Amino acid sequence: MTATPDLGTYQLASPDLLRSTFRRHAAGVAVITARGAAGPVGFTATSLASVSAEPPIVSFGIGTGASSWPAIAETDHVGIHILGEHQGELAATFARSGADRFGAPTAWREGPEGVPVLDDVLAWLVCRVVGRVPAGDHRIVLAEVVLGDPSGSGRPLLYHQGRFNGLRD
Repeated sequence: MTATPDLGTYQLASPDLLRSTFRRHAAGVAVITARGAAGPVGFTATSLASVSAEPPIVSFGIGTGASSWPAIAETDHVGIHILGEHQGELAATFARSGADRFGAPTAWREGPEGVPVLDDVLAWLVCRVVGRVPAGDHRIVLAEVVLGDPSGSGRPLLYHQGRFNGLRD
């Protein structure tokens, strides 16, 4: 049984309240990739969600100020990569502003529909973008799964309290 919260200590809605609350929510880590006009783009996402099984649709959020947004706003296809606990540095690279995300040591290849596909991930999907829904300073991208490979081995990478972590038994 948990203690009753003290309702006298609440905070009014703010970006800081939302960030502080979601730092306590452990989330799986994915990298979203796309082919851009000037080359491949990608970013780390913890907002990935399964939306529908029939047809298979997923969603993720992206800020409209993100460097990858112009490519995501225009592309027909995206790659979605589920990272393993051994890929914390890869997740950090794709989360870091101004990083050379596709330079060494990132291992990748051009996949179906020209989508950059990362090597050594737990699973990857190529998806066709079917919608971009405005949501404040972000867009929720809806994407229908075209094909993928869920055969990677290992345990998932998680994001919690501002750090990348592995599962604990």
